[in-house]
Amino acid sequence: MVSMVQNVAIDCADAYGLARFWSGATGCPLHPDDRPGAPEAQVLPAGGPVLHFNQVPEPKTAKNRLHLCLRPETSREEEVERLLGLGATFVADRRNPDGSGWAVLADPEGNEFCVLRSESDRAATPLAP
Repeated sequence: MVSMVQNVAIDCADAYGLARFWSGATGCPLHPDDRPGAPEAQVLPAGGPVLHFNQVPEPKTAKNRLHLCLRPETSREEEVERLLGLGATFVADRRNPDGSGWAVLADPEGNEFCVLRSESDRAATPLAP
């Protein structure tokens, strides 16, 4: 017997607003019952755990101990620009001259996440990790 991951819970100040950001970031739909002002909202990735946004009264005060890593369908650089356009902020550049590495962004509430190289980026520099 094992346990399956049902969802990844993310505490936030605006559950619906943050779920909308992540829905746009991932291209996955919101739960059909989600509405502005609701204390909970969900993004429903196909075949993956649900991203569950739970409104809490306290603000984020420290670096995430758990974060999402995104592997884009387009180039890493194109995806970083797209996510910045959705409301993300740039936190740190962990990209290397050989093309390896990642970019660290934060969602509109300051939760850090990484943007990895796409499969096409990886194919262009096969020796880089």
